[in-house]
Amino acid sequence: MGSENKPHVVLVPYPAQGHVNPFMKLAKLLHSHGFHITFVNTEFNHKRLIRSKGPESVKGLLDFRFETIPDGMPYSDRNATQDIPMLCDMTRKTCLDPFKDLLCRLNESNGVPKVSCVIGDGVMTFAIQAAKDLEIPEVQFWTSPACAFMGFLHYREFLKRGIVPFKDDSYLTDGTLEKPIDWIPGMSNIRYKDIPSFIRTTDPDDIMFDFMGEEAQNNLKASAIIFNTFEALEHKVLEAMASKFKYYNIYTIGPLPLLASKYVPDNSPVQSLNSSLWKPDMTCLQWLDQKGEGSVIYINYGSVTTMTEQHLIEFAWGLANSMQPFLWVVRPDVTMRDSTMLPQDFLDEIKDRGLLVNWCAQDQVLAHPSVGAFLSHCGWNSTTESILEGVPLICWPFFSDQQTNCRYACVEWGIGMEINHDVKRNEVEVLVKEMLQGEKGKEMRRNAKEWKRKAREASDVGGSSYKNFQRFMNEALLSGDVSPA
Repeated sequence: MGSENKPHVVLVPYPAQGHVNPFMKLAKLLHSHGFHITFVNTEFNHKRLIRSKGPESVKGLLDFRFETIPDGMPYSDRNATQDIPMLCDMTRKTCLDPFKDLLCRLNESNGVPKVSCVIGDGVMTFAIQAAKDLEIPEVQFWTSPACAFMGFLHYREFLKRGIVPFKDDSYLTDGTLEKPIDWIPGMSNIRYKDIPSFIRTTDPDDIMFDFMGEEAQNNLKASAIIFNTFEALEHKVLEAMASKFKYYNIYTIGPLPLLASKYVPDNSPVQSLNSSLWKPDMTCLQWLDQKGEGSVIYINYGSVTTMTEQHLIEFAWGLANSMQPFLWVVRPDVTMRDSTMLPQDFLDEIKDRGLLVNWCAQDQVLAHPSVGAFLSHCGWNSTTESILEGVPLICWPFFSDQQTNCRYACVEWGIGMEINHDVKRNEVEVLVKEMLQGEKGKEMRRNAKEWKRKAREASDVGGSSYKNFQRFMNEALLSGDVSPA
Protein backbone atom coordinates (compact mmCIF):
# COMPACT_ATOMS: atom_id res chain seq x y z
CA MET A 1 0.00 0.00 0.00
CA GLY A 2 1.37 3.42 -0.94
CA SER A 3 2.17 5.56 2.06
CA GLU A 4 -0.36 8.26 1.12
CA ASN A 5 -3.13 5.66 0.93
CA LYS A 6 -2.49 4.11 4.33
CA PRO A 7 -4.95 4.61 7.17
CA HIS A 8 -3.40 7.21 9.47
CA VAL A 9 -3.75 6.87 13.24
CA VAL A 10 -2.71 9.66 15.61
CA LEU A 11 -1.93 8.47 19.15
CA VAL A 12 -1.75 10.88 22.09
CA PRO A 13 -0.67 9.33 25.43
CA TYR A 14 -0.68 11.03 28.81
CA PRO A 15 2.89 12.27 29.39
CA ALA A 16 4.06 9.70 31.95
CA GLN A 17 6.14 6.58 31.38
CA GLY A 18 3.36 4.19 32.42
CA HIS A 19 1.13 5.58 29.67
CA VAL A 20 3.72 6.16 26.95
CA ASN A 21 4.95 2.54 27.09
CA PRO A 22 1.65 0.77 26.24
CA PHE A 23 0.87 3.43 23.64
CA MET A 24 4.18 2.66 21.94
CA LYS A 25 3.39 -1.07 21.95
CA LEU A 26 0.01 -0.34 20.38
CA ALA A 27 1.55 2.00 17.81
CA LYS A 28 4.09 -0.64 16.75
CA LEU A 29 1.34 -3.24 16.42
CA LEU A 30 -0.75 -0.95 14.24
CA HIS A 31 2.24 0.00 12.12
CA SER A 32 2.99 -3.68 11.50
CA HIS A 33 -0.61 -4.04 10.26
CA GLY A 34 -0.23 -1.32 7.64
CA PHE A 35 -1.11 1.90 9.48
CA HIS A 36 0.70 5.21 9.15
CA ILE A 37 1.47 6.37 12.71
CA THR A 38 1.80 9.80 14.28
CA PHE A 39 2.89 9.53 17.92
CA VAL A 40 2.29 12.70 19.94
CA ASN A 41 4.46 13.46 22.95
CA THR A 42 4.44 16.61 25.03
CA GLU A 43 7.33 18.96 24.37
CA PHE A 44 8.72 18.21 27.85
CA ASN A 45 8.77 14.45 27.31
CA HIS A 46 10.10 14.86 23.77
CA LYS A 47 13.16 16.58 25.26
CA ARG A 48 13.50 13.84 27.89
CA LEU A 49 13.50 11.18 25.17
CA ILE A 50 16.28 13.00 23.35
CA ARG A 51 18.22 13.28 26.62
CA SER A 52 17.76 9.56 27.30
CA LYS A 53 18.22 8.08 23.84
CA GLY A 54 19.68 10.84 21.64
CA PRO A 55 18.16 12.76 18.69
CA GLU A 56 17.79 9.58 16.62
CA SER A 57 15.16 8.33 19.10
CA VAL A 58 12.59 10.83 17.85
CA LYS A 59 13.61 10.94 14.21
CA GLY A 60 11.02 8.31 13.40
CA LEU A 61 10.39 6.69 10.02
CA LEU A 62 8.67 7.72 6.82
CA ASP A 63 5.42 6.19 8.08
CA PHE A 64 5.98 6.45 11.86
CA ARG A 65 6.45 10.04 12.93
CA PHE A 66 6.77 11.89 16.19
CA GLU A 67 5.03 15.20 16.87
CA THR A 68 4.65 17.34 19.98
CA ILE A 69 2.14 19.55 21.73
CA PRO A 70 2.73 21.82 24.75
CA ASP A 71 1.43 20.62 28.11
CA GLY A 72 0.74 24.07 29.58
CA MET A 73 3.21 23.55 32.43
CA PRO A 74 5.87 26.05 33.57
CA TYR A 75 9.24 25.50 31.87
CA SER A 76 11.47 22.86 33.45
CA ASP A 77 14.44 20.82 32.26
CA ARG A 78 14.39 18.45 35.27
CA ASN A 79 14.80 14.81 34.24
CA ALA A 80 11.87 13.58 36.35
CA THR A 81 8.13 13.13 36.16
CA GLN A 82 6.26 16.41 36.50
CA ASP A 83 3.87 17.35 39.30
CA ILE A 84 0.93 15.04 38.58
CA PRO A 85 -2.04 17.11 39.84
CA MET A 86 -0.81 20.24 38.09
CA LEU A 87 -0.04 18.29 34.92
CA CYS A 88 -3.54 16.78 34.89
CA ASP A 89 -5.14 20.17 35.44
CA MET A 90 -3.07 21.85 32.73
CA THR A 91 -3.52 19.18 30.04
CA ARG A 92 -7.27 19.30 30.61
CA LYS A 93 -7.33 23.10 30.32
CA THR A 94 -4.75 23.81 27.61
CA CYS A 95 -4.19 20.88 25.23
CA LEU A 96 -7.38 20.94 23.12
CA ASP A 97 -6.45 23.81 20.79
CA PRO A 98 -2.80 22.77 20.20
CA PHE A 99 -3.94 19.22 19.46
CA LYS A 100 -6.59 20.40 17.00
CA ASP A 101 -3.98 22.59 15.31
CA LEU A 102 -1.70 19.56 14.99
CA LEU A 103 -4.47 17.44 13.42
CA CYS A 104 -5.21 20.22 10.92
CA ARG A 105 -1.52 20.57 10.08
CA LEU A 106 -1.20 16.82 9.51
CA ASN A 107 -4.21 16.85 7.19
CA GLU A 108 -2.62 19.63 5.14
CA SER A 109 0.84 18.03 4.92
CA ASN A 110 2.11 16.80 1.57
CA GLY A 111 3.08 13.14 1.49
CA VAL A 112 1.15 12.33 4.68
CA PRO A 113 -2.19 10.50 4.49
CA LYS A 114 -5.24 12.23 5.94
CA VAL A 115 -5.86 11.37 9.59
CA SER A 116 -8.37 8.52 9.65
CA CYS A 117 -8.57 7.97 13.42
CA VAL A 118 -7.37 9.41 16.73
CA ILE A 119 -6.53 7.19 19.72
CA GLY A 120 -6.62 9.28 22.87
CA ASP A 121 -5.41 8.36 26.31
CA GLY A 122 -8.20 7.63 28.77
CA VAL A 123 -7.09 10.68 30.77
CA MET A 124 -6.56 12.92 27.74
CA THR A 125 -10.21 13.17 26.72
CA PHE A 126 -9.70 16.50 24.98
CA ALA A 127 -8.82 14.18 22.09
CA ILE A 128 -12.49 13.16 21.86
CA GLN A 129 -13.56 16.78 21.46
CA ALA A 130 -10.77 17.60 19.00
CA ALA A 131 -11.65 14.66 16.77
CA LYS A 132 -15.36 15.44 16.99
CA ASP A 133 -14.78 19.06 15.97
CA LEU A 134 -12.79 17.91 12.95
CA GLU A 135 -15.14 14.99 12.15
CA ILE A 136 -12.43 12.37 12.64
CA PRO A 137 -13.27 8.99 14.27
CA GLU A 138 -11.82 8.68 17.78
CA VAL A 139 -11.36 5.86 20.30
CA GLN A 140 -9.99 5.88 23.82
CA PHE A 141 -7.19 3.74 25.24
CA TRP A 142 -7.55 3.21 29.00
CA THR A 143 -4.05 2.14 30.04
CA SER A 144 -4.93 0.85 33.54
CA PRO A 145 -7.15 -2.20 34.16
CA ALA A 146 -10.91 -2.43 33.72
CA CYS A 147 -11.39 -2.87 37.49
CA ALA A 148 -9.73 0.52 38.10
CA PHE A 149 -11.84 2.10 35.34
CA MET A 150 -14.98 0.81 37.05
CA GLY A 151 -13.74 2.31 40.33
CA PHE A 152 -13.16 5.71 38.73
CA LEU A 153 -16.58 5.57 37.06
CA HIS A 154 -18.12 5.36 40.55
CA TYR A 155 -16.39 8.46 41.95
CA ARG A 156 -19.66 10.35 41.35
CA GLU A 157 -21.44 7.77 43.51
CA PHE A 158 -19.00 8.42 46.36
CA LEU A 159 -19.99 12.08 46.12
CA LYS A 160 -23.70 11.30 45.85
CA ARG A 161 -23.59 9.10 48.96
CA GLY A 162 -21.77 11.81 50.93
CA ILE A 163 -18.70 9.65 51.48
CA VAL A 164 -16.23 11.96 49.72
CA PRO A 165 -14.87 14.39 50.70
CA PHE A 166 -14.18 12.93 54.14
CA LYS A 167 -14.88 15.33 57.01
CA ASP A 168 -11.36 15.15 58.49
CA ASP A 169 -8.25 12.99 58.47
CA SER A 170 -9.61 10.57 61.07
CA TYR A 171 -10.84 8.33 58.21
CA LEU A 172 -7.22 7.30 57.70
CA THR A 173 -6.95 5.64 61.12
CA ASP A 174 -10.47 4.90 62.41
CA GLY A 175 -11.21 1.87 60.22
CA THR A 176 -13.23 3.77 57.60
CA LEU A 177 -11.00 2.57 54.77
CA GLU A 178 -11.74 -1.05 55.74
CA LYS A 179 -15.48 -0.64 55.09
CA PRO A 180 -16.76 -3.08 52.45
CA ILE A 181 -18.47 -1.89 49.26
CA ASP A 182 -21.34 -3.90 47.79
CA TRP A 183 -22.68 -1.38 45.27
CA ILE A 184 -20.10 -1.47 42.46
CA PRO A 185 -21.09 -4.08 39.86
CA GLY A 186 -18.55 -6.76 39.05
CA MET A 187 -16.28 -5.86 41.98
CA SER A 188 -16.75 -8.10 45.00
CA ASN A 189 -14.72 -8.28 48.23
CA ILE A 190 -13.49 -4.70 47.93
CA ARG A 191 -13.20 -1.96 50.53
CA TYR A 192 -12.86 1.81 50.42
CA LYS A 193 -9.08 1.35 50.54
CA ASP A 194 -9.16 -0.76 47.34
CA ILE A 195 -10.77 1.98 45.26
CA PRO A 196 -8.33 4.13 43.23
CA SER A 197 -6.75 6.29 45.88
CA PHE A 198 -8.00 9.76 44.95
CA ILE A 199 -11.14 9.23 47.04
CA ARG A 200 -8.83 9.74 50.02
CA THR A 201 -9.40 13.46 50.36
CA THR A 202 -10.99 16.01 52.68
CA ASP A 203 -10.88 18.71 49.99
CA PRO A 204 -14.14 19.27 48.09
CA ASP A 205 -12.08 20.80 45.26
CA ASP A 206 -9.43 18.07 45.08
CA ILE A 207 -7.97 18.15 41.57
CA MET A 208 -7.22 14.45 41.19
CA PHE A 209 -10.58 13.24 42.51
CA ASP A 210 -12.42 15.51 40.08
CA PHE A 211 -10.03 14.93 37.18
CA MET A 212 -9.98 11.13 37.29
CA GLY A 213 -13.69 10.73 37.96
CA GLU A 214 -14.72 13.06 35.15
CA GLU A 215 -12.14 11.79 32.67
CA ALA A 216 -13.45 8.26 33.24
CA GLN A 217 -16.99 9.44 32.56
CA ASN A 218 -15.83 11.26 29.42
CA ASN A 219 -14.53 7.98 28.00
CA LEU A 220 -18.13 6.82 27.66
CA LYS A 221 -18.56 9.53 24.99
CA ALA A 222 -15.97 7.85 22.74
CA SER A 223 -16.91 5.51 19.93
CA ALA A 224 -14.93 2.69 21.56
CA ILE A 225 -12.62 1.96 24.49
CA ILE A 226 -9.65 -0.38 24.42
CA PHE A 227 -8.06 -1.95 27.50
CA ASN A 228 -4.60 -3.41 28.03
CA THR A 229 -6.01 -6.54 29.68
CA PHE A 230 -7.45 -9.91 28.69
CA GLU A 231 -10.90 -11.35 29.21
CA ALA A 232 -10.01 -14.20 31.56
CA LEU A 233 -8.25 -11.83 33.95
CA GLU A 234 -11.14 -9.37 34.40
CA HIS A 235 -14.23 -11.02 32.97
CA LYS A 236 -16.52 -10.12 35.91
CA VAL A 237 -15.94 -6.40 35.75
CA LEU A 238 -15.96 -6.33 31.93
CA GLU A 239 -19.35 -8.04 31.85
CA ALA A 240 -20.69 -5.68 34.53
CA MET A 241 -19.43 -2.65 32.63
CA ALA A 242 -21.13 -3.72 29.41
CA SER A 243 -24.37 -4.33 31.33
CA LYS A 244 -24.41 -1.24 33.58
CA PHE A 245 -23.36 1.30 30.99
CA LYS A 246 -24.86 -0.48 27.97
CA TYR A 247 -21.45 0.00 26.42
CA TYR A 248 -20.53 -2.73 23.97
CA ASN A 249 -17.68 -1.18 22.00
CA ILE A 250 -15.06 -2.47 24.44
CA TYR A 251 -11.96 -4.24 23.18
CA THR A 252 -9.58 -6.10 25.50
CA ILE A 253 -6.34 -6.36 23.55
CA GLY A 254 -3.76 -7.16 26.21
CA PRO A 255 -1.29 -7.85 27.46
CA LEU A 256 0.13 -5.57 24.78
CA PRO A 257 3.79 -6.54 25.34
CA LEU A 258 2.83 -10.10 24.40
CA LEU A 259 0.92 -9.15 21.26
CA ALA A 260 3.73 -6.82 20.20
CA SER A 261 6.39 -9.50 20.75
CA LYS A 262 4.39 -12.01 18.70
CA TYR A 263 3.06 -9.90 15.85
CA VAL A 264 5.59 -7.13 15.25
CA PRO A 265 8.29 -8.72 13.07
CA ASP A 266 11.78 -8.82 14.54
CA ASN A 267 13.18 -7.16 11.43
CA SER A 268 10.62 -4.33 11.46
CA PRO A 269 12.26 -0.87 11.53
CA VAL A 270 9.90 0.15 14.37
CA GLN A 271 11.74 -2.23 16.70
CA SER A 272 14.44 0.41 17.00
CA LEU A 273 11.96 2.99 18.33
CA ASN A 274 12.03 3.28 22.11
CA SER A 275 9.77 5.15 24.52
CA SER A 276 11.84 4.95 27.71
CA LEU A 277 12.35 8.29 29.42
CA TRP A 278 15.26 6.83 31.41
CA LYS A 279 18.41 5.18 30.15
CA PRO A 280 18.50 1.57 31.41
CA ASP A 281 21.54 -0.03 33.02
CA MET A 282 21.99 -3.24 31.02
CA THR A 283 24.85 -4.60 33.15
CA CYS A 284 22.30 -5.89 35.67
CA LEU A 285 21.41 -8.71 33.27
CA GLN A 286 24.97 -10.02 33.47
CA TRP A 287 24.76 -9.78 37.27
CA LEU A 288 21.55 -11.84 37.19
CA ASP A 289 23.33 -14.47 35.09
CA GLN A 290 25.48 -15.27 38.13
CA LYS A 291 22.50 -16.00 40.41
CA GLY A 292 20.54 -19.21 40.99
CA GLU A 293 17.14 -19.85 39.44
CA GLY A 294 14.34 -18.05 41.28
CA SER A 295 16.71 -16.73 43.93
CA VAL A 296 16.56 -12.96 43.34
CA ILE A 297 14.01 -10.42 44.59
CA TYR A 298 13.61 -7.58 42.08
CA ILE A 299 12.49 -4.19 43.42
CA ASN A 300 11.16 -1.33 41.30
CA TYR A 301 8.62 1.35 42.27
CA GLY A 302 7.98 2.54 38.71
CA SER A 303 8.53 5.95 37.19
CA VAL A 304 6.36 8.15 39.44
CA THR A 305 6.33 6.70 42.99
CA THR A 306 8.12 8.75 45.64
CA MET A 307 8.67 8.02 49.32
CA THR A 308 10.19 9.49 52.44
CA GLU A 309 13.86 8.94 53.15
CA GLN A 310 12.83 6.94 56.23
CA HIS A 311 10.76 4.51 54.14
CA LEU A 312 13.68 4.12 51.75
CA ILE A 313 15.94 3.24 54.70
CA GLU A 314 13.38 0.71 56.00
CA PHE A 315 13.25 -0.98 52.59
CA ALA A 316 17.05 -1.00 52.44
CA TRP A 317 17.60 -2.70 55.79
CA GLY A 318 14.68 -5.08 55.27
CA LEU A 319 16.31 -6.26 52.05
CA ALA A 320 19.72 -6.50 53.69
CA ASN A 321 18.38 -8.44 56.68
CA SER A 322 16.55 -10.94 54.48
CA MET A 323 19.96 -12.22 53.35
CA GLN A 324 18.48 -12.83 49.87
CA PRO A 325 20.09 -11.58 46.65
CA PHE A 326 18.28 -8.54 45.24
CA LEU A 327 18.26 -6.19 42.27
CA TRP A 328 16.95 -2.78 43.33
CA VAL A 329 16.03 0.05 40.98
CA VAL A 330 16.51 3.29 42.91
CA ARG A 331 15.60 6.26 40.73
CA PRO A 332 17.55 9.44 41.50
CA ASP A 333 14.24 11.23 42.21
CA VAL A 334 12.59 8.48 44.29
CA THR A 335 12.75 10.72 47.38
CA MET A 336 11.98 13.83 45.32
CA ARG A 337 15.63 14.86 45.31
CA ASP A 338 17.91 15.03 42.29
CA SER A 339 19.97 12.22 43.81
CA THR A 340 19.21 9.58 46.40
CA MET A 341 21.90 8.47 48.84
CA LEU A 342 21.85 5.30 50.94
CA PRO A 343 24.01 4.84 54.07
CA GLN A 344 27.51 3.49 53.56
CA ASP A 345 27.07 0.79 56.22
CA PHE A 346 24.10 -0.56 54.22
CA LEU A 347 26.14 -0.54 51.00
CA ASP A 348 28.97 -2.37 52.76
CA GLU A 349 26.55 -4.96 54.15
CA ILE A 350 24.98 -5.88 50.79
CA LYS A 351 27.93 -5.56 48.41
CA ASP A 352 28.13 -9.31 47.75
CA ARG A 353 24.43 -9.96 47.25
CA GLY A 354 22.68 -6.72 46.25
CA LEU A 355 22.85 -4.60 43.11
CA LEU A 356 21.47 -1.05 42.88
CA VAL A 357 20.78 0.60 39.51
CA ASN A 358 19.03 3.82 38.42
CA TRP A 359 16.83 2.11 35.82
CA CYS A 360 16.62 -1.20 33.95
CA ALA A 361 14.92 -2.95 31.05
CA GLN A 362 12.18 -4.38 33.24
CA ASP A 363 10.73 -6.80 30.69
CA GLN A 364 14.13 -8.45 30.31
CA VAL A 365 14.72 -8.54 34.07
CA LEU A 366 11.36 -10.18 34.80
CA ALA A 367 12.00 -12.72 32.04
CA HIS A 368 15.33 -13.71 33.60
CA PRO A 369 15.18 -17.17 35.27
CA SER A 370 16.99 -15.96 38.39
CA VAL A 371 14.17 -13.56 39.34
CA GLY A 372 11.84 -15.25 41.81
CA ALA A 373 9.66 -12.35 42.99
CA PHE A 374 8.96 -8.69 42.31
CA LEU A 375 8.49 -6.02 44.99
CA SER A 376 6.39 -3.51 43.10
CA HIS A 377 4.24 -0.39 43.39
CA CYS A 378 1.64 -2.36 41.38
CA GLY A 379 1.44 -0.02 38.42
CA TRP A 380 -0.53 -1.74 35.68
CA ASN A 381 2.42 -2.17 33.31
CA SER A 382 4.48 -3.75 36.08
CA THR A 383 1.60 -5.97 37.15
CA THR A 384 0.93 -7.27 33.64
CA GLU A 385 4.64 -7.74 32.90
CA SER A 386 4.90 -9.78 36.10
CA ILE A 387 1.93 -11.92 35.03
CA LEU A 388 3.51 -12.41 31.61
CA GLU A 389 6.59 -13.96 33.18
CA GLY A 390 4.85 -15.87 35.98
CA VAL A 391 6.56 -13.83 38.71
CA PRO A 392 4.63 -13.24 41.99
CA LEU A 393 4.35 -9.81 43.60
CA ILE A 394 5.07 -8.17 46.90
CA CYS A 395 2.75 -5.17 46.64
CA TRP A 396 3.45 -1.66 47.94
CA PRO A 397 0.89 0.50 46.12
CA PHE A 398 1.51 4.24 45.97
CA PHE A 399 -1.51 5.93 44.37
CA SER A 400 -4.25 5.94 41.74
CA ASP A 401 -5.16 2.48 40.36
CA GLN A 402 -2.29 0.79 42.21
CA GLN A 403 -4.41 0.10 45.32
CA THR A 404 -7.01 -1.62 43.12
CA ASN A 405 -4.36 -3.60 41.26
CA CYS A 406 -2.88 -4.67 44.59
CA ARG A 407 -6.22 -5.95 45.88
CA TYR A 408 -6.88 -7.95 42.73
CA ALA A 409 -3.36 -9.39 42.69
CA CYS A 410 -3.62 -10.50 46.32
CA VAL A 411 -7.27 -11.61 46.50
CA GLU A 412 -8.70 -12.27 43.03
CA TRP A 413 -5.64 -13.61 41.21
CA GLY A 414 -3.68 -15.08 44.11
CA ILE A 415 -0.29 -13.81 42.95
CA GLY A 416 0.59 -11.20 45.57
CA MET A 417 1.18 -10.32 49.21
CA GLU A 418 0.70 -6.74 50.40
CA ILE A 419 3.17 -4.81 52.49
CA ASN A 420 1.99 -2.08 54.88
CA HIS A 421 2.27 1.43 53.46
CA ASP A 422 4.13 2.59 56.58
CA VAL A 423 6.82 0.11 55.71
CA LYS A 424 9.02 -1.42 58.43
CA ARG A 425 12.23 -3.36 57.85
CA ASN A 426 11.03 -6.43 59.79
CA GLU A 427 8.00 -6.81 57.52
CA VAL A 428 10.14 -6.43 54.40
CA GLU A 429 12.51 -9.12 55.67
CA VAL A 430 9.67 -11.56 56.49
CA LEU A 431 7.80 -11.10 53.20
CA VAL A 432 10.93 -11.40 51.04
CA LYS A 433 11.90 -14.65 52.77
CA GLU A 434 8.36 -16.02 52.51
CA MET A 435 8.02 -15.15 48.84
CA LEU A 436 11.36 -16.65 47.84
CA GLN A 437 11.51 -19.64 50.18
CA GLY A 438 8.16 -20.22 51.91
CA GLU A 439 5.12 -22.35 51.09
CA LYS A 440 2.92 -19.33 50.45
CA GLY A 441 5.50 -18.05 48.00
CA LYS A 442 5.44 -21.37 46.15
CA GLU A 443 1.65 -21.16 45.90
CA MET A 444 1.87 -17.61 44.54
CA ARG A 445 4.41 -18.75 41.95
CA ARG A 446 2.12 -21.58 40.82
CA ASN A 447 -0.77 -19.16 40.45
CA ALA A 448 1.39 -16.66 38.57
CA LYS A 449 2.53 -19.34 36.13
CA GLU A 450 -1.10 -20.31 35.51
CA TRP A 451 -1.98 -16.68 34.70
CA LYS A 452 1.06 -16.58 32.43
CA ARG A 453 -0.39 -19.54 30.55
CA LYS A 454 -3.80 -17.86 30.25
CA ALA A 455 -2.24 -14.60 29.04
CA ARG A 456 -0.34 -16.43 26.30
CA GLU A 457 -3.47 -18.34 25.37
CA ALA A 458 -5.36 -15.04 24.97
CA SER A 459 -2.69 -13.66 22.63
CA ASP A 460 -2.34 -16.76 20.46
CA VAL A 461 -4.04 -16.84 17.07
CA GLY A 462 -7.70 -17.48 17.84
CA GLY A 463 -7.34 -16.29 21.46
CA SER A 464 -9.59 -13.59 22.89
CA SER A 465 -7.09 -10.72 22.73
CA TYR A 466 -5.92 -11.70 19.25
CA LYS A 467 -9.50 -11.74 17.96
CA ASN A 468 -10.37 -8.52 19.77
CA PHE A 469 -7.40 -6.74 18.26
CA GLN A 470 -8.49 -7.80 14.78
CA ARG A 471 -12.05 -6.64 15.54
CA PHE A 472 -10.75 -3.35 16.94
CA MET A 473 -8.84 -2.60 13.73
CA ASN A 474 -11.69 -3.58 11.41
CA GLU A 475 -14.57 -2.08 13.38
CA ALA A 476 -13.10 0.96 15.10
CA LEU A 477 -10.18 2.02 12.90
CA LEU A 478 -11.00 1.00 9.35
CA SER A 479 -14.79 1.16 9.02
CA GLY A 480 -15.14 4.67 10.43
CA ASP A 481 -18.78 4.05 11.38
CA VAL A 482 -18.53 3.01 15.04
CA SER A 483 -20.84 5.14 17.18
CA PRO A 484 -20.99 5.50 20.96
CA ALA A 485 -23.38 3.02 22.54
